[in-house]
Amino acid sequence: MRIEPTELADVLLLTPQPYRDGRGLFTRTFDAAVFDEHLGIPGLSATFVQDSQSRSYRGVVRGMHGRAGRGEAKLVRCAHGAVHDVLVDIRPDSATFGRQRAFLLDDKDFRHLYVPPGFLHGFQALTPVADVCYRIDRPHDPAEDLGVVYDDPDLAIEWPQPVTVVSERDARAGSWQQLIAAQHLAPRA
Repeated sequence: MRIEPTELADVLLLTPQPYRDGRGLFTRTFDAAVFDEHLGIPGLSATFVQDSQSRSYRGVVRGMHGRAGRGEAKLVRCAHGAVHDVLVDIRPDSATFGRQRAFLLDDKDFRHLYVPPGFLHGFQALTPVADVCYRIDRPHDPAEDLGVVYDDPDLAIEWPQPVTVVSERDARAGSWQQLIAAQHLAPRA
């Protein structure tokens, strides 16, 4: 597994190395020892406590979601199909506060993201069906949900396809400016 930094502070792109033959392929999608060694934090991988999966249809947008409090670290990958995955840094002390980055996650190269606490996350399904798997480091607590509407003009996220469906909750999410004010997220000088 190859692990690379990204333009967003502390976000990592993990690329497994599949073995392909006449039967298809085999790949290790995660290796705790390699992950922990790369980060220099023995046992960090053992903090992941829940795995979840979503299925979305072409054009669906899920997001932009985050967690208040101490946040939530996650590993995100697309097990089937392809998604346009977007992260926005909401950590006030981060050098990349307010910046966003999009990644193509798909079932061809199996890349996935390590997203540390303090990011908004969302994606758009690019294929007829896209299955996204999430591994998170603490149980989900709906009381800590944060959200910014997917078409917020300040974030100006460029979704590559027309948006076909968003949940009612995501359509009612607040703005980037409301999130900053409510969470006291203005960057510190």
